[in-house]
Amino acid sequence: MTEIRTETVPLVDGSELRLTVAEPVGSVRGGIVVLHEARGVTDNVRGLVAGIAGDGWLAVAPHLYHRDNADELDPADTDEQVQHQVNRLDGEQVMADTDTAFGWLAEHDITADRMGVVGFDLGGSVALLVAAKRTLGAAVTVAGGGISTPMSEGLPSMVAAAPGLTCPWLGIYGEPADGEVNPELERLRDAAASSEVATNLVTYPRSGYRFDADPNAAADAWQRTLNWFDSHLR
Repeated sequence: MTEIRTETVPLVDGSELRLTVAEPVGSVRGGIVVLHEARGVTDNVRGLVAGIAGDGWLAVAPHLYHRDNADELDPADTDEQVQHQVNRLDGEQVMADTDTAFGWLAEHDITADRMGVVGFDLGGSVALLVAAKRTLGAAVTVAGGGISTPMSEGLPSMVAAAPGLTCPWLGIYGEPADGEVNPELERLRDAAASSEVATNLVTYPRSGYRFDADPNAAADAWQRTLNWFDSHLR
């Protein structure tokens, strides 16, 4: 069974970054940085870290709220309170934290072409931004917000960043439950397609934003994520 542990890495600004990590039981195929949702490093995020390690990847999730001494937000927090925490994120600090996670992978002998990034919700948005600013092997965004309007003042919108993608990018989204088509997703698809790398945006009709409530959609999204890394991290 894959074991999960937390490590602490000192940063140049005097703070310490916590990393939730998991290693494959057998040989290591490469490394994946996992970026957490808006509520922090939840049980779902820890399960994702374990699942990715179970597929042979060295997995590491940086705790992006560490400067506020927060790992996971209180489940009782309202959406407004969660958004307040997201708004506190600084774009440069977020990039520094993800750089530290990639550096951790490099220290474990993972080369840049064998590194990937995946994120959900807040993390999905950050995953695309990282893939537009750093050199790595592949990226996956699952239900990332901030498509046309930035999720916080410190982070650009996904549509603005997508044309600069430097590695193959997969987006996975749920469409509104009422059957309407989300026009923002078409804008994101077009923006990503204007980059010079392979991109794909998959949607699940009538599934709602959190399409993972549908076991079939959740299973399909998980397999697509693994297949994307299989295809592009070699």
